[in-house]
Amino acid sequence: MNAFLLQYLPIVIFLGISTVIALVFYVASALLAPSAPDPEKLSTYECGFNAFDDARMKFDVRFYLVSILFIIFDLEVAFLFPWAVSLMKLPHETGVFAFWSMMSFLGVLTVGFIYEWKKGALEWE
Repeated sequence: MNAFLLQYLPIVIFLGISTVIALVFYVASALLAPSAPDPEKLSTYECGFNAFDDARMKFDVRFYLVSILFIIFDLEVAFLFPWAVSLMKLPHETGVFAFWSMMSFLGVLTVGFIYEWKKGALEWE
């Protein structure tokens, strides 16, 4: 039984060391960090404007469209970078398929971007 439990010793040591490091960082930040709260820092801030009126007020639809646009381009970068790095290492047939797959993906994103542009989501008044 002891030999079986000794296999878990590195995990226990790792958890102990990580807990100690986390506590040291927490205590150090509480002791060393400057603390000068002012009314501006303590005020509530939500969605780009100060809280007022009812919490169930309606947002402009363009707010959601711009957030969707941000997600679209964020996903594009997240998929495009690893694809570009690994494209040249692929065999010819697989590389051609990967190239046209990414072009179709970019085409779908372009259609979404054109849709938002035509709907006027990027024009603020």
